[in-house]
Amino acid sequence: MHPLRFFAVPLLALYLVFPGSLHAHDAGAQMSAIAKIFLAALTPEQKSRAAFEFADVERENWHFIPRERKGLSMKEMTPQQRLLAHALLNTGLGLRGTAKAVTIMSLEEVLFQIEGADESKRAAVREKRDPEKYFVSIFGEPADKGAWGWRVEGHHLSLNFTIKDGQLLRVTPAFMGSNPGEIRQGPLTGLRVLAVEEEMGRELVKSLTPDQFKTAFVATEAPKEMITAAEHKVSALSPAGLPDTSLDEKQKGMLTRLIDEYLERMRPEIADEARAEIKKGGPVYFAWAGGKERGEPHYYRVQGKTFLIEYDNTQNEANHVHSVWRSFDGDFGRDLLGEHVKQAH
Repeated sequence: MHPLRFFAVPLLALYLVFPGSLHAHDAGAQMSAIAKIFLAALTPEQKSRAAFEFADVERENWHFIPRERKGLSMKEMTPQQRLLAHALLNTGLGLRGTAKAVTIMSLEEVLFQIEGADESKRAAVREKRDPEKYFVSIFGEPADKGAWGWRVEGHHLSLNFTIKDGQLLRVTPAFMGSNPGEIRQGPLTGLRVLAVEEEMGRELVKSLTPDQFKTAFVATEAPKEMITAAEHKVSALSPAGLPDTSLDEKQKGMLTRLIDEYLERMRPEIADEARAEIKKGGPVYFAWAGGKERGEPHYYRVQGKTFLIEYDNTQNEANHVHSVWRSFDGDFGRDLLGEHVKQAH
């Protein structure tokens, strides 16, 4: 079943379980409730593949490439289970993020049509390019007390959530990619899932004066991949680039909107909390590599005291986008869960 069929319906489940506002500060409670319903709908065999101990090393075994994964794939779920999986996904994302996530899943069908044109290769291509090979994993016991987490992951999508005592702590690493970056054939010609991320970055770099650009520009050739790739733990990258203190007011607004495009993939209160943390963290830096014109390989990063955004579009003649939001100390909730894990395990 095509994932786009499940775009709107699962959101209703949240209203049924939580008849109040979806924007109340109860993200952790909503996630716990839907995760419990999802697990209850699984067979024992399915649950054995979807559920892990919270301290299992699998929780940090994340990636965005097409590969074999643990967890339970949507392909192996019944229609009811698949709807509940999407309901869980909706507890962590805003409308913009949900649209992007599900459309990213749908691009696997586009890749199948492109790469599977040769009939002799279609079976092998289908195994690799399948819009239902997105996996749900639950780490620990969803509850209002204690620590647990969950992940939805597949090609070009990895969303990792950590909850402790009913409070959502972290939503990083949060990766979204797009291949093709722009669909150039077929009925969806012109679709660009991550177009805003690209165009806002380009708008900002083109607004820089020669002196500003000299500081922001870190490499003539854009890296072939995000520098941090799928590392389990990341640190600030160097050179940092141009600080926001060197931007004029219009440029500062551009940088804020660019950051918001990443934050607003998540539900509103998650984005608000991250904004407050960024604001307290001091200067935010913008760095650029590669060409400035559309179609030229390019890369940028935005980083502050606590976070890093990386964006890269170099593969497939600059038509293959990777983007990620990381937290230096807080990926997988490390900063807030260190003491808990030490005591419990």
